Amino acid sequence: MIFLFVLNVSSNNEVTIQWNENKKLTWADFRGAVDTTSDAVAVTASGITFSFSVQQSNDRFVSFNAQADAHFYPEKSWYIKDKGDDHILAHEQLHFDITELHVRRLRYGISKLKVSQRIREDLRALHEDANMELAKMQNAYDLQSQNSIDKEQQAIWAEFVKEELQKYSAFRSK
Repeated sequence: MIFLFVLNVSSNNEVTIQWNENKKLTWADFRGAVDTTSDAVAVTASGITFSFSVQQSNDRFVSFNAQADAHFYPEKSWYIKDKGDDHILAHEQLHFDITELHVRRLRYGISKLKVSQRIREDLRALHEDANMELAKMQNAYDLQSQNSIDKEQQAIWAEFVKEELQKYSAFRSK
């Protein structure tokens, strides 16, 4: 059984791996202590980090800047060494890819925003929605793939996420 732990914010000194299309996770990236009370074979801790700033002039917001990234948290991610295989690692990678997909969707939403006196609330709402949709998709992925056991569903999800990442390629992490 594989299960996902999603983090919304990381502290500044926490070790993270930023999503990169040219770097796939390896088992060496999973450095956390195994939860011996869990039925899971592996746990991927990933999430969206988000920040923004707004500029004001004469008590009016005139511009904003926002940053969103998909991060993997090695110290909170773990696997059982004698049970982790390439199939399970691919399942865990797809969890991280789903996080990147939601970062891209968040960036797309941000790109559509216009500066207004509600820009802070609008940015926070987009971030909150991205986290809710991310959690829903991560749960649906595990449920439908039976935590990677259903290889047909696993393949369907892999293709779906690949297509969605391509659809939002203009907003990919650099």
